[in-house]
Amino acid sequence: MDMDFKQLSVAIKSIAEEKNLPQGVVQEAVEQALAAACRRNYSDRDLEIKVKVNLNTGNADAYFEKKVVNEVTNQYEQISLKDAKLIRKDAEIGETVEVKEAMENFGRVAAQTAKQVILQHLREAEREIIMNEYEDKIGTIVNATVSRIEGNIVRVDLGKAQGIMPKNEQIMGERYYPGQRFKVYLKDVERGFRGPQMIVSRGNKEFIELLFRNEVPEMESGAVEIKALAREAGVRSKIAVASKVPGVDPVGTFVGGHGTRVNAVMGEIGEQEKIDIIVYSDDPASFITNALSPTKVIKVTINKESNRALVSVPEDQLSIAIGKGGQNVRLASKLTAYEIDIVQENDLVKQDVETMTDNIAAVDQQPAAKHPLRIKKKTELENSLIDAIEEHVD
Repeated sequence: MDMDFKQLSVAIKSIAEEKNLPQGVVQEAVEQALAAACRRNYSDRDLEIKVKVNLNTGNADAYFEKKVVNEVTNQYEQISLKDAKLIRKDAEIGETVEVKEAMENFGRVAAQTAKQVILQHLREAEREIIMNEYEDKIGTIVNATVSRIEGNIVRVDLGKAQGIMPKNEQIMGERYYPGQRFKVYLKDVERGFRGPQMIVSRGNKEFIELLFRNEVPEMESGAVEIKALAREAGVRSKIAVASKVPGVDPVGTFVGGHGTRVNAVMGEIGEQEKIDIIVYSDDPASFITNALSPTKVIKVTINKESNRALVSVPEDQLSIAIGKGGQNVRLASKLTAYEIDIVQENDLVKQDVETMTDNIAAVDQQPAAKHPLRIKKKTELENSLIDAIEEHVD
């Protein structure tokens, strides 16, 4: 099987046009393949060989890196000083010179090697160009079609490229099958030993935010915005929204007339995932109260140093505040960035009474010499205890 080098120029131009690749990329792939085939032809894979193809004439020349020696023992790796000086007049013993030799036709094995290397380089070049194109789309939503399922990994077709959706990027409970069409969030392009591959997601919170951005044009104009978002994919999401324009209802804007906007988002992610849209507030107590919606909150005590909040709710609201499996309070904590502790109203009264009673007892134990001050302090604490009890009773 001989290779016709005269056809190389035509082949390179045809492949570049067919694959939509730069002509220089295809030429480089062919030259590297021919160099590999040349080494195979000489049964020496360590030879320093470069191949250059002339696209105008179709000729291919091989350039061997040869060491200048007094006595040649390997004609492919060494050259005599006399012959070296014909190539470069100032050549010296121990240096290397580049020797140009016309390419010879290869045998079947070498030609097959060249073909395999060319195809491999072209696949890599084509994939790299596609990946570079999709890198500009990282952080956006793209359309995808499921191509196949491999265990917990879903492989999707994105048009010109392929992507993978790992288990942790999927929506819990969502079922996938070949040919299924949906939208995905292009999360990242990873480059590994197998080449670059795209990571897509339907389970991250950015996916929800971009879906709302597509449905709520007021976000583009800046009239409303999403201030915070917490999500447990396939179960529930909480979104804190705010308005920058007086008189604009941010919650109503995101819900849409008759719920059209929020329903459009739920239609994409699945009806099983509930979406709570609440009003954002700069006041932590108000924000936490809103985040725990639909729970009726009696009191919120903020500890900014520990970034914790103690929330008192009626006894019949305790299970609603916590949610199934702690879901409601967990999402509210993520949304507000506060560690939230839920207690029922009676427990909070009991804690206050016990604390103040302990303080009164401590004053009673002070030395008699401080009796006037002790009486005053005790009276203040007793009044505080009465006020606290009345506050909770009211």
